[in-house]
Amino acid sequence: MSNNQGNPQTSVPDIRHTVVFQAPIEKVWNAVSTSEGIAVWLMPNTFERTLGHEFTLESTYGTSYCKVTELEPPHRLAFTWGEDWIVSFELKDLGGSTEFTLVHSGWKAAEAVLPQARETTGVVRDRMNHGWGAVILPRLGQFVEA
Repeated sequence: MSNNQGNPQTSVPDIRHTVVFQAPIEKVWNAVSTSEGIAVWLMPNTFERTLGHEFTLESTYGTSYCKVTELEPPHRLAFTWGEDWIVSFELKDLGGSTEFTLVHSGWKAAEAVLPQARETTGVVRDRMNHGWGAVILPRLGQFVEA
């Protein structure tokens, strides 16, 4: 029985992006912790700002089942996404602007195939890393800085 844990060729690092938005923390918090806000910059959803709430995200790959696992207004929100992923939002008040950190964790070995995407974890992780950084977070920035 082999154990690939710790092997750099098979391990997949968390996705982590930190950006500063020129918007007060309350505005950013409402954008990332309400169903209406999440629908604008991420995807349609049934999110509720309640610890333990089970909700769905509607992506191009279909419905993903999620659950709120951490809720510390207005500084931290985390939720499971599907069976393996955990997404967290960390907000830091910079006095009129907000430092926002997104962490997307829970990745399997790079060679594992994700059934919904029909791609390996490594490919999906790279695609999602690009999507978070080049599309989703800029969209969130446009929303909160408007």
